[in-house]
Amino acid sequence: MASLGAARWLLLLVTGAAGGPRYSPDWPSLDARPLPEWFDQAKVGVFVHWGVFSVPAYGSEWFWWHWQGERRADYERFVREHYPPNTTYADFASRFTARDFEPRYWAWLFEQAGARYVVLTTKHHEGFTNWGSPVSWNWNSVDSGPHRDLVGELGQALRERNIRYGLYHSLLEWFNPLYLDDKKNGFKTQNFVFSKTMPELYDLVLRYKPDLVWSDGDWEGPDTYWNSTSFLAWLYNDSPVKDTVVVNDRWCNNCSCHHGGYYNCADKYKPGTLPQHKWEMCTSIDKHSWGYRSNMQVNELMDESSIISELVQTVSFGGNYLLNVGPTKEGVIVPIFQERLLSLGKWLRVNGEAIYASKPWRVQMENTTIDSWYTSKGSTVYAIFLTWPEGGVLKLASPIPSPSTQVTMLGFSEKLKWEKARDKGLLITLPYVPPSVLPVPCCWTLKLEGVA
Repeated sequence: MASLGAARWLLLLVTGAAGGPRYSPDWPSLDARPLPEWFDQAKVGVFVHWGVFSVPAYGSEWFWWHWQGERRADYERFVREHYPPNTTYADFASRFTARDFEPRYWAWLFEQAGARYVVLTTKHHEGFTNWGSPVSWNWNSVDSGPHRDLVGELGQALRERNIRYGLYHSLLEWFNPLYLDDKKNGFKTQNFVFSKTMPELYDLVLRYKPDLVWSDGDWEGPDTYWNSTSFLAWLYNDSPVKDTVVVNDRWCNNCSCHHGGYYNCADKYKPGTLPQHKWEMCTSIDKHSWGYRSNMQVNELMDESSIISELVQTVSFGGNYLLNVGPTKEGVIVPIFQERLLSLGKWLRVNGEAIYASKPWRVQMENTTIDSWYTSKGSTVYAIFLTWPEGGVLKLASPIPSPSTQVTMLGFSEKLKWEKARDKGLLITLPYVPPSVLPVPCCWTLKLEGVA
């Protein structure tokens, strides 16, 4: 089966090259490709980490590595206390049932959360694939565990709601013998790449036609090992999604923040200033894990205001916000994760005008005691303040008012009174109501028209 997958990949590479690619397999050419507009307009996405690691549901999605790669005592003790003697990681696959997985409910939930795109782990570093990979015999969700095409089912449900679909895929696999052999050879051989990684990437694109390919597991090998540039040239030139697909920057051990489509740079990356390149912040509601943990505590989770604040700051700096949840082995997104997603969606239904399809303004934030962040659309400026000021008067120093300036609050119908500040900017009188009776409990948006 592996040889068939490799042969198909080589055939695709040859036939693609014969057509005369518009983008050549090198970074100067690939990096020059314009980013499809849908991604910058989307702003908000949901990340889903789901796999065999959801069975032990302990520590994090790196369970296998911590247990048998690092031989950590706490992981060895956990297995001894919870599973029969001689349990192997492969034994967990049969317990990954997904029996309560309802893809249409997930799609509804993500839509209610305000997500314009969703990224699912098709294969994490453990190597188990959430679809019937032709080169992952018996270590995939069709042959074992759920006996379902999880990637395909979720994709269909999302597209019924016009939500863009992204596929996370790990280049490496911790314990795959072919990968370990290539690694031992200093990545001078590519047996793993040609028989596993590349066939799977091509299969994912041809089978599911994703809007986004979210690569990971890149950090040990160079691009010449992963064959990244050849794959991306095919993706951009000859694939069925060549005009719409978006990719991130995790394609080799020195690619992050340098090459690819948009930049992730690092997990939970915060640039601090306005980057010149489109970027995305990925973060997780569970502060300690991307995969589900059965022993997580409420104080280890992001609360509603933290999520909204992080979203606002990310978008002000021109980024997209990708918020992660980890479902259980049965396919349930636990209620507290659902509550966080629904709270985000409620806020976006009032304030989404300042988020979706927005652009960074000339100033991103105010350096005052009140946290205020800016976005813009054309000549309209949005000021999002994260705390309600004492006295109900908000000072914004950066906007320059004019005689035609108008100020309104999203979710509040009446125009707000304002006056020119003595030094610079505006003093805005907020509605004479407690913040608790406003449409959202935190992070309010002022719409400024006629300012410079």
